[in-house]
Amino acid sequence: MNPNRLPSDPADLLVGLDPEQRQVAEAIGGPVVVMAGAGTGKTRAITHRIAYAVARGEHDPARTLAVTFTNRAAGEMGRRLAALGVGGVRVRTFHSAALRQLRWAWPQAVGGDMHEVIGSKASLIATAASQNRFAADPSTVRDLATEIEWAKVMQVGPQDYPRVASLHGRRGPAGLSIEQAAEVYDSYERIKRSAGRIDFEDVLLLTVGVLEDRDDLRRQVQASFAHFTVDEYQDVSAVQERLLRVWLGERDDVCVVGDVAQTIYSFAGADPSHLLQFGNRFDGSQVVSLTRCYRCTPQIVAVAENVLGDGVASAQLLSTTKAKRSPLRSQVDDGPTPAVTQYSDEASEAAAVVGQIRQLIAAGTSPREIAILVRINALTEQFESALADAGIAYSVRGGRRFFDRPEVRKGVSLLRGAARAATTIDQTPDSASELVRTILSSAGWTARPPTDTGAVREAWESLSALVSLCDEVVATNPAAGLPDIIGEIARREEAQDAPSVDGVTLASLHAAKGMEWDAVFLVGLVDTMMPMSHAQTPGQIEEERRLLYVGVTRARTFLQLSWADSRLPGGRARKPSRFLSSVPGHSGSAGARSKESVSTIKRRARKPAHCRICGKALVTAKERSLVRCRTCPSQVNEELLADLRDWRTEKVSEMVAERGSSIPAYVVATDATLEALAEHQPSSEEELAAIPGLGPAKLAAHGESLLVLLDRHR
Repeated sequence: MNPNRLPSDPADLLVGLDPEQRQVAEAIGGPVVVMAGAGTGKTRAITHRIAYAVARGEHDPARTLAVTFTNRAAGEMGRRLAALGVGGVRVRTFHSAALRQLRWAWPQAVGGDMHEVIGSKASLIATAASQNRFAADPSTVRDLATEIEWAKVMQVGPQDYPRVASLHGRRGPAGLSIEQAAEVYDSYERIKRSAGRIDFEDVLLLTVGVLEDRDDLRRQVQASFAHFTVDEYQDVSAVQERLLRVWLGERDDVCVVGDVAQTIYSFAGADPSHLLQFGNRFDGSQVVSLTRCYRCTPQIVAVAENVLGDGVASAQLLSTTKAKRSPLRSQVDDGPTPAVTQYSDEASEAAAVVGQIRQLIAAGTSPREIAILVRINALTEQFESALADAGIAYSVRGGRRFFDRPEVRKGVSLLRGAARAATTIDQTPDSASELVRTILSSAGWTARPPTDTGAVREAWESLSALVSLCDEVVATNPAAGLPDIIGEIARREEAQDAPSVDGVTLASLHAAKGMEWDAVFLVGLVDTMMPMSHAQTPGQIEEERRLLYVGVTRARTFLQLSWADSRLPGGRARKPSRFLSSVPGHSGSAGARSKESVSTIKRRARKPAHCRICGKALVTAKERSLVRCRTCPSQVNEELLADLRDWRTEKVSEMVAERGSSIPAYVVATDATLEALAEHQPSSEEELAAIPGLGPAKLAAHGESLLVLLDRHR
């Protein structure tokens, strides 16, 4: 089959599909519901369905709308349709489709220009909280934003919010009562209206309202679309389902795809009953179940099914649907048995996981095919530090959208300016990649990653992703210049299709939805974190179970689930996640503890867990490396620190000369390690070994020269 061109025989599009996928592709008329398990090729099935219907002349691509929940998924579906030779299909998220329709309808329904859509609610909610004399710290504002978003997608206003929230068993966010949250919600809406602005939830609500109120506008929108496909249908909210019904009208040419076992956004208003009851709503609907898993090994599928158990949905929901979930059946070769591992403390867990990652990379696994998944983003710090100490590139997924980040906006602006100037410059095609690197260096990009973690590292990763995107363009088209690169960036920005970095991925379980890797480490699986301590009702606990199931099914071949007995060495003991009780190989006893060498245990015991100055517990990896909390004064020997930095520079130069390639400075030692050396001034190999970041390999390579330097200062 030629790419970007439909085959002359539509049947060619069915070649290579399994029986169930083929059934989906051939079901091109009437309502269809696809119950698609993790890794079963749902995107392949629905894109071939669209292509097959277009090739047969039964669907008009210009009147076909495919709806997804993320821009990344929309970009992937668009690329697959293009590869099948289908052009003209509109692939959108619910929000982007509604936003386009609202912009078109606003002048006719409201008059004038549409109000500005705010990118973040934070500042307005902070103002609303302050007006009501409540705390406006970032954590409180974030929790209030989540609750307001839930209320709006549930189509509940401030006046009705306390009653409806109570009915749904919700607690007030950030320690506030639901009545107090309603006061902030009401103030937020008034502030927003007075500023002439709307938020993303308003986009959906206003689009639905306008189309329901104006028959003429609704008929025009309905005439624009005749064929609908909705992905991740288990995650639709009440307002999204209402919008879909407006689009459909009295028609039933719709295909919905989902997996009730991957319902992980109920807290945000997602309602799986729309998927489960689809067959009851549309008489004569075709139901197809995809259960052949092409992603995970049989061993990983077994763990996933054990984790899930019977906690998929309520019995009431299952009894009212024609389509019940069927277990996954792996279609790939056997792989290693997933490990369930127990560690003594979180630092040991991070060190051991990174050690295994080094082994995987040495064995040939690409860093971008490895992920560390956590329940909440706050748990990534230990692993960021350990990866940096090991000299392994990584990126943290989640947070602000890629193209909205300040460093990305600055970098793209610089590239666009250079592209305009390039029209008058003699630019050779071979110089494009180097030119991009030169331009982005003025935005803060460097060939070597910074030793710092957090915001500094994230900014560098963002600019490195732009460099990688440029390299992809040049690799595809060696004659590409800056204008071609800018064109690809514009296309990606329009689709919010962010480039990736060649490094280990750190992500929350929610952010990992829709992704997959060769090797996955699920870490921090203690009972207060998985399920989270705030999960109290049976429904909330089962959602946490489904979240772990999603994490397990992100892994193709290698999977490890782990937890630490305590947060800090010698700290209070914790229990492993209750969801691990049915996983083969799990044991709540010390017998499941990872085997550690005597030297490792002794080294860990020498690392104080409390500040040597004020006695407070040390939380971050950097605090433990310095043996003092951030608020206590530094006792670093600045002259020694300067000499240590010079020593590191010399070592890097020696390694570059030996290997013939650039070496990041943190491969020798991180800034935190140098500060610890300058503060503690160890005088023996045993004392050197107690400095975090100086493992056996680094001690063997640099221990002697470090002791010479330290002795000189003493």
